[in-house]
Amino acid sequence: MIEMDQQALLHARDVAIQAAKLAGEMARSRLRDKFDIQLKDESGDLVTEIDLAADQAIVDMIMKAFPHHLIYSEEAGESGEHSPYVWHIDPLDGTNNFAIGMPLFGVSISLSYQQETILGVVHDSYMQETYWAIKGQGAWLNEYAVVNRPVPQLLKSTLSWIQGHVVSKSDETALRLRQSLESSFKRVLRLWAPSLTWVMLARGDLGGIVLYRSEGQDLYAGVRIAMEAGVRVTDHHGMLIDRWDREIPCLVAAHPDHHEQLLSIVRAVLTTTEED
Repeated sequence: MIEMDQQALLHARDVAIQAAKLAGEMARSRLRDKFDIQLKDESGDLVTEIDLAADQAIVDMIMKAFPHHLIYSEEAGESGEHSPYVWHIDPLDGTNNFAIGMPLFGVSISLSYQQETILGVVHDSYMQETYWAIKGQGAWLNEYAVVNRPVPQLLKSTLSWIQGHVVSKSDETALRLRQSLESSFKRVLRLWAPSLTWVMLARGDLGGIVLYRSEGQDLYAGVRIAMEAGVRVTDHHGMLIDRWDREIPCLVAAHPDHHEQLLSIVRAVLTTTEED
């Protein structure tokens, strides 16, 4: 299967945006309603009836438009056919926020080709704002270009920390890394809606992001948008992220003017931990 041409990519973008807006409205319209909430797993993560309904709505729309693609969704798992084209879907990123009535949640949809993200869509469900990016074509909020601009001083800015559900409270590396960031930066934000955090960085509202052992459904779209806006995203060794074909335990993201400074803080902790 050959790589999509521009027309096909734009069609994929339009389908993803339509699906994201639909799922976002399904959640926004039910905020602070009564709905079924269940524990998803032993980590204490939650799933609601809206997660499940929104997930199915997105999968149905993508499968109808691209029946020969593979889909990984947060709630339904794997569907579709084996293909170099893979969709990753988080229909309600920030479920825990949503469940307690906090309007910080969104929808994340990405499309990859041979393990490289070529399309990312993030919809801020409460604000009804849709961010999107196609590889090599910039980042956009609707029809307006999103360009990352450096904060005046990195250490006086707000940094965001993102960690995966698999990270336990006893994870010594996570504890050391968070402590180092808390002592270095003016504020460290934990939003519990990673896709929205990535678009905040793309806009220039954050100084950077440090991500530790996070999963992919709510990651790929936001990273593509941030990168297309001009954010430098690497692993903790400083290697640029181009394909998701290897395990990446830690991501470091910031404007190129500040990336090396943030990377040095992270690397100092991880190097010490590895030596221990």
